[in-house]
Amino acid sequence: MKKYDVNQAITLKSGVYHLNDERNFDYQLNRVINWDGGRLEDIQKIAGKIKNSADWKRELIALGDEALQEERIDNAIAYYRMSEFFMYDGDPDKLRYYKKATDLFYEYYADFFVPHNGKSRIEKCEVPYQNVRLPVMHLVPDGAKKGTILIHGGNDSYFEEFLFTVLYLQEKGFEVYMFEGPGQGGVMRLQGMHFTHEWEKPVKAVLDFFKLNEVTIIGISLGGYLAPRAAAFDKRITKVVAWSVFPCFQDVIVGMQKPAVQKLFYFCMRFHLRHLINAVFAKKAKKEAVIDWGLKHGMYAYEANDAYGYAQKLKRYDIEPVADRITQDMLILGASDDHFIDYRLIGREINMLKNVRSLTFRLFTDKENAQNHCNVGNGKLALDEICAWIERIG
Repeated sequence: MKKYDVNQAITLKSGVYHLNDERNFDYQLNRVINWDGGRLEDIQKIAGKIKNSADWKRELIALGDEALQEERIDNAIAYYRMSEFFMYDGDPDKLRYYKKATDLFYEYYADFFVPHNGKSRIEKCEVPYQNVRLPVMHLVPDGAKKGTILIHGGNDSYFEEFLFTVLYLQEKGFEVYMFEGPGQGGVMRLQGMHFTHEWEKPVKAVLDFFKLNEVTIIGISLGGYLAPRAAAFDKRITKVVAWSVFPCFQDVIVGMQKPAVQKLFYFCMRFHLRHLINAVFAKKAKKEAVIDWGLKHGMYAYEANDAYGYAQKLKRYDIEPVADRITQDMLILGASDDHFIDYRLIGREINMLKNVRSLTFRLFTDKENAQNHCNVGNGKLALDEICAWIERIG
């Protein structure tokens, strides 16, 4: 199998495309192109055929098979990896295609990880944590080091997806540690460890293992809660980047609903009306693909038996109880048309963060092709903003 040429320049894609009328399918298809290595012309062929999760699975696998046959390995990795995104727990193909994408990834990009003259561009390590091992990519810049970054994903990420993100940060002069924690990627799929809101624990394991100090932590998506949470407990972290507004997971999810549904939800939770909560969300899941996926993925990843149990667990992912312990410099990145998170929640988050050393909020817009969740339309712009902020803060 041919391999990726590691000597070529690192490039990050940009662009926002209307591909599907359902907002989450549309967003995830943009993600396939800009973050995962897919091609616009491939996605345009199949985007209109996707009406539900079964369509998604079928079409993405077919694209993967076609790309593999044509030896477009980077495209095949993208399509196989994202084909499992809307597969639900219990589907035997979910693990199969996760493994297929991951195996192809490490074969195709092998030269990044294989030592040349005693040194590899990326060192892949494992950090012992409870009964699992957390995978870590470690990159060291060629010239003078501008700082150390610890970066991780969020609710549905796997760290191979951020290969070019960490390579770009390395090129910008930073030593980078990218890790996968509980509930993410292979830690959940292969090792069986589900999410924890106590993110300071896996972060401590990584910091201890590599003996790190003076670290900037970057948390992507749900990482906008997880990274600040870790910083509240560990002052070896000196700067915090929340790559998404994320004050409370429960409020983020409920905030996607109409005001009447929000009021009903909070009333039901207050009086523990489990059956009513389950009935309402079951009805909405039949009508809205994003709700159907969110519930099924969430119940699996957070080990909940029903919608009510899932909602209860999400309340634990709330920055407010530890916000006064966050004393570092903090940067929060938002998006003006984020279909998951209303950026206007930033007001509540700012009001919580009373003891931070400094607080910067940057809102990206459609004028910059960066209006969608985690600025998938223009990741380079977001990374440049992060790097400039780190250097400016000093």
